[in-house]
Amino acid sequence: MIERFYLKDYLSFKEVELNLACGLVVFTGPSGSGKSILMNSLLSSLGASSCEASLCESGVTWELDSENTGIENDDINVFKHIKKEKSRYFINNQTVSKKAMAGLGSKYLRHLSLKDFSDFENENLISILDNRIENIGPVKNEYKKIFAEHKILKSELIKIQEEEKRIVELKEFASFEIKKIEDISPKVLEDEELLEIKKGLSKKEKVLESIEEASAIFEHEHKAFSALEALDIDSSFFDDAMNELRAVLDTAQEKFSALDDVDVEEVLNRIEELSGLKRRYGGIEEALEYKEQKKKELAEYENIEITKDDLEKKYTIIDAKLKDLAKSLTGLRHVEIKSFKDDLNKYLKELYLREAEVEIEESEYTALGKDKILLKLNSTELQKISTGEFNRLRLAILALKSEYMSKNGGVLMLDEIDANLSGEESMSVAKVLRQLSAHFQIFVISHQPQLTSMGDQHFLIYKEGDESFAKELDFNDRVDEVARIISGESVTKEAKKFAKELLEANKCAL
Repeated sequence: MIERFYLKDYLSFKEVELNLACGLVVFTGPSGSGKSILMNSLLSSLGASSCEASLCESGVTWELDSENTGIENDDINVFKHIKKEKSRYFINNQTVSKKAMAGLGSKYLRHLSLKDFSDFENENLISILDNRIENIGPVKNEYKKIFAEHKILKSELIKIQEEEKRIVELKEFASFEIKKIEDISPKVLEDEELLEIKKGLSKKEKVLESIEEASAIFEHEHKAFSALEALDIDSSFFDDAMNELRAVLDTAQEKFSALDDVDVEEVLNRIEELSGLKRRYGGIEEALEYKEQKKKELAEYENIEITKDDLEKKYTIIDAKLKDLAKSLTGLRHVEIKSFKDDLNKYLKELYLREAEVEIEESEYTALGKDKILLKLNSTELQKISTGEFNRLRLAILALKSEYMSKNGGVLMLDEIDANLSGEESMSVAKVLRQLSAHFQIFVISHQPQLTSMGDQHFLIYKEGDESFAKELDFNDRVDEVARIISGESVTKEAKKFAKELLEANKCAL
């Protein structure tokens, strides 16, 4: 519920603070006193509307989803809208966007001034109907479980069927890609080895010529030994150097001579083939990995028929279970729908509305089954009924729902729902709202004595000069205000007497 509301500097209001009760909270006052302004600012404090107030703030007992919002819960969570140069929104002094605030508030707050069809959505109507049916829970839970499995299997089967249409092309493509790589049969690091061979071939003649010229040094080796001997110098260092040089030149001679048998054209062609693979796949290793991937895919394509057969068998079993459970749900709902319709029409009769037509028709399978509830007001589509009829029909649906509610349903805000209604019609609305107030905190603006007298809490909105004020009324003040609503500004004794009787009667009915 909303426990406290504070407003500062908004149009005719300078400052207002309301400590709010649960149940039915009524706002009354002369036309132009600021009732709708106050209601709008209250909505704005929760992100559900916009206003130019410098500050509007609501303290609520709603539970916040701390895990997803990152906002810690307090005993009273404070929603705040501040307007200076621009609007800013806060929850528990943490900055949030208006959209985020409205999203959090929408879980608990319903504003019934517009044609909101959410109460007539199939999910809501089915939920109300199912809450009236004993022993539907186990069937419904089993259906939801089977429906989830059915949905997964159906998705997998559709995917395989789509793949099957392309299977021939996919198999041909995979086989072509595998053959292309296997025909070249690349080896890791082979490209580097071939580049070394190519490099060697390019300088083979020049290197061999250099080796031959350098080998001439060995023809004069004995002269160097003789000179060292004449100088009495140990020639072992020279002997070692010459042996090392001879070994280097011999090794080089053998290496480059071995290239005599290499076909240059073949090497160049092989390098080009490997370069093509590298350009396409990024490298030799990548090409080999791609080949293995395609082999794996090819094996999967070849096994797809087996997989498809298995899935079809599972799907057939699950589909049969789903249909049986949906049929059971439909049967239970058809038994209850007449009682549902009768009880709804009792409320509609109280609200002085035409009877509703309620039917169950078959629809696509959903998480709720295969049932869709069709609702009309005396054969008239809901889109075509008047706003007054629409809102009273919505109250009847909420009343029907509240019969099986075990917890608080949040906050309902209604702006002059009893406008242009007769006294009897207004009283009928008031009685339904009284019933709903056991499960909802309800804020309503009223110009009728019947609804006003039903309130658990009553605020008078009035003006002194150009400034608006809000005052919570005690019993005697309420008598005066209800009498004013009955007879106008010139309150008669008869009006005051009737007002007192009305309030006392409703007080006793509590």
